[in-house]
Amino acid sequence: MKRKVTIQGVAGCYHDAAARAYFHPQEIDTVPCDTFNSMFETLDTDASLIGILAIENTIAGALLQNHELLRKSNLTIIGEYKMRISHVLAAIKEQKIEELYEVNSHPMALMQCEQYLRKHPNLRIVEKTDTAGSAKDISENNLTGHAAICGEFAANLYNLDIIDKGIETNKRNFTRFLILADPLVAQELKPKDEELNKASVVFTLPHTQGALSKILTIFTFYDMNLSKIQSMPIIGREWEYRFYVDITFSSFVRYRQALDAVRPLLNDFKVLGEYKECKNEI
Repeated sequence: MKRKVTIQGVAGCYHDAAARAYFHPQEIDTVPCDTFNSMFETLDTDASLIGILAIENTIAGALLQNHELLRKSNLTIIGEYKMRISHVLAAIKEQKIEELYEVNSHPMALMQCEQYLRKHPNLRIVEKTDTAGSAKDISENNLTGHAAICGEFAANLYNLDIIDKGIETNKRNFTRFLILADPLVAQELKPKDEELNKASVVFTLPHTQGALSKILTIFTFYDMNLSKIQSMPIIGREWEYRFYVDITFSSFVRYRQALDAVRPLLNDFKVLGEYKECKNEI
């Protein structure tokens, strides 16, 4: 039986492409969800489902809403995938760019292709809710004169001609995705302890002087590398913050020792997941 993976967006979206790349060569079935909130609701109804969640982008930064959705859920991180986001201009077959008058895509994708679009002032920019959804709409409704900015995977899926590739301004555009599972099945899917070299944790600190500095000192002592620290204000508690921290390490034993050392100094501490670090896709 194929593994089912929930994605935010329609078939062909970047979540879809990342999920298939992560599980390759194993084939999967994707379960599309309109929003990230509905994706978590779907995952909550079936422990056998896996989730894939965009958590940060090298241009747009952290997706703060998704940090909070993950913290409030009972899901655990079992892996990550870093994918280069490369956009194409796609349209109904046998059209030339001179014949197009409108381009559709998600606002973020349009922004990331700003320089390219400035070179083609004949294209009226129209924002849509999804990159792959724009490609699907053009294909299903045979919209001549329209183009979509989307991924190559979506263009091929919806049988569109790719007019131009690599139209994003910044070629170092990567999104990091987290692979999520219910704790009941996470143990069988995650790597063995000796293969683990990354963890994501979340905590709050007592409102005392030097609280964060003490934590960082302890992590340094145990040779932990804090690859990311994301702070978010706690609603209703003025000037207090919740910290989302990614830790990379070479020794799982030392990592667990570090957690034991800092845990008494932390409030609301939660391990979001322990997994294997993924290098950037080339």
